[in-house]
Amino acid sequence: QLQLVESGGGLVQPGESLRLSCAASGRTLDSYMIGWFRQAPGKEREGVSCISRSGGLTYYADSVKGRFTISRDNAKNTVYLQMNSLKPEDTAVYYCAGRLATTVQAMCSIPYGGSWGQGTQVTVSS
Repeated sequence: QLQLVESGGGLVQPGESLRLSCAASGRTLDSYMIGWFRQAPGKEREGVSCISRSGGLTYYADSVKGRFTISRDNAKNTVYLQMNSLKPEDTAVYYCAGRLATTVQAMCSIPYGGSWGQGTQVTVSS
């Protein structure tokens, strides 16, 4: 069974950066498409960015396009989310998820199913 653990969250000021990591165990990461999702208080969970098994295809929500970059290192069994120019509206609990999906768009459009981490809090505030 694929197990995922997120890290790298924290409190930052608007305009600053954070890099989230999603470390996998139990199964080799390259068997799964991986996505980053987030859930803010009172809001539904949403797909932020997703990456194909090889890393060659990526998807970004419009709200983060140009600011966030997803990448994966299958040799290290880890997926990253580099978040730059953070805004207060990026504040949320960020989760990584892994499952078998047909496309990166499909992966990001379904905020349930597969294996999930416990989440890491990102707070952007001055």
